[in-house]
Amino acid sequence: MDLIVLPSNRPANRFYRGGRQITEFRGEPPAESHEPEDWIASTTSVFGEPGVGITTLPNGVPMPTAIERDPQGLLGVEHLAAFGPDTRLLVKLLDAGQRLPVHAHPDGSFAATHLGHAHGKAEAWYILRGGTVHLGLNRDVEGPGLRNLVERQDSESLLSLLNPVDVAPGDVVFVPPCQLHAIGQGVFLLEVQEPEDLSILLEWRDFDLDDPAKCHLGLGFDLALNAVSHRHLDQEELDKLFIRAPKAGSMLPRAADPYFRIERILVDGWQEIAPGFAVLVAVQGDLAAAGEAMPAGRTAIAPHSMGPIAVSGHGELLVCRPPSPEERAGPRYRTWQFH
Repeated sequence: MDLIVLPSNRPANRFYRGGRQITEFRGEPPAESHEPEDWIASTTSVFGEPGVGITTLPNGVPMPTAIERDPQGLLGVEHLAAFGPDTRLLVKLLDAGQRLPVHAHPDGSFAATHLGHAHGKAEAWYILRGGTVHLGLNRDVEGPGLRNLVERQDSESLLSLLNPVDVAPGDVVFVPPCQLHAIGQGVFLLEVQEPEDLSILLEWRDFDLDDPAKCHLGLGFDLALNAVSHRHLDQEELDKLFIRAPKAGSMLPRAADPYFRIERILVDGWQEIAPGFAVLVAVQGDLAAAGEAMPAGRTAIAPHSMGPIAVSGHGELLVCRPPSPEERAGPRYRTWQFH
């Protein structure tokens, strides 16, 4: 297989504003007002909207079908032995045209037990344009107190429960499952995540959500809020989730290893990237990968069968991968999942 260059894949009519930073980054015509996410190499549908969000490859084949036809060529023998025909990865570009609602994502156990899904949703952000993000509780919150704030849609109080942190381009943030968070207006980022669209939204006022039932995944808030951590993160715990502008190489804390990987490659001439299924995102400069032009904003899939990936030129490339097959024993990262 050759490198597969991807166009943008922006689900329409999302519940928050954004999208122009994505199309500016990609050099495409301006997005509509509510296209704030570009789902890259996606085998995942928008929750409740089957098929929406799934990547169609340039040959017209949906990505899940391509994997069914040639799982070994795309993913490799070791990945298949560890995880089966499951990419274990979804990559997004996200443009927060407005502050996102306070929300959290369930872990794998909750998702399997209550939703019948194969994964939870850990995620990590590589910041492309900075601003303020909010992550983790700054004090313990009892369940009834949190439920009351949700019922009253007290957005100011909900946001005040979280730790605000300023981020700059090149910073990296790991968001474990169950941790409440929100992305501030104006932030533009690359996100890697488990391949699910499972969000428990504590706010719907001021967002394009016409039915609060959409915010709790059909579970009701009494159950859904059990998937949310009610314990504060102390400063040491919070600091472990942020890495300030790492120079190159592996970008994420070790706690993310069971979920996904990001490597930042600073290209100056010619070099090879290790083989294996990967999503490539050109951040800046003038690059080529496997003979394909990779200007800033271009995204591509590198199938496992390509072998080592030759890159050349001058610029910055992000290489996003699923967890290593060595992580097949399951997530070791348990200590953040307090309720």
